[in-house]
Amino acid sequence: MDRLTRKELKSDKFAVEVQHSVEYVAEHRRQMMLYGAIAAAVILIGAGWYFWSNYQHGVREEKLGEALRIQNSSVSPGGAGGNSFIMTFPTQEAKDAALNKALTELTTKYSGTEEGTVAQYLLGTAAANAGKLPEADRRLRDAMDNGKGPYTALAKVALARVLASEGKLSEGETLLRSLMDKPNDFVSKEEATIDLAQLIAPTRPQEARKLLEPLRTARPSISRVALSALGELPQQQ
Repeated sequence: MDRLTRKELKSDKFAVEVQHSVEYVAEHRRQMMLYGAIAAAVILIGAGWYFWSNYQHGVREEKLGEALRIQNSSVSPGGAGGNSFIMTFPTQEAKDAALNKALTELTTKYSGTEEGTVAQYLLGTAAANAGKLPEADRRLRDAMDNGKGPYTALAKVALARVLASEGKLSEGETLLRSLMDKPNDFVSKEEATIDLAQLIAPTRPQEARKLLEPLRTARPSISRVALSALGELPQQQ
């Protein structure tokens, strides 16, 4: 039971109600003791779940940290896992296999958590980079639909690009427009707008230009990307 609840239990109103209940308690002492034991058990279960949940969150964070450490490791002949500061692998294939194993474990054991969502997103983008579009589609869609936290927006952006590569441009466009309508901390409205402009640029450059032009004077980080995207648009005939 948290501090606020304990404070509420000590309020004047509660004290008056307790005083008015003295006779009732005296007459129903055994029954009240039973209810009190039940209430105490509920409190203990709640406290146990709170600490267990925090512990599990810490475990998930540690597992994700290990996976990211593998992702950021280097490849060096003779590398054998490295030490506590520098992790190395003898080949890129060995690194990729270790990373895939670590991320897959996270998605299997912790599906629906933020850490599981990040892992599914990373596996999806890795599959996309390897040209495995069906796998990328499946993983990114799972992260978007069943994931938790702001990372689902990143999965939505990546999935939109995969869909465009699969020839499903309209579906990808719908995803990005939904992000423009409901941005979050990881993908702002401006960033979603730029992604959409880049998505439709090959087929609708004029519409893409209309999306990008207002962002020329946005905050520096957005303005730079918008100007770069404008520079990549097909020249007007």
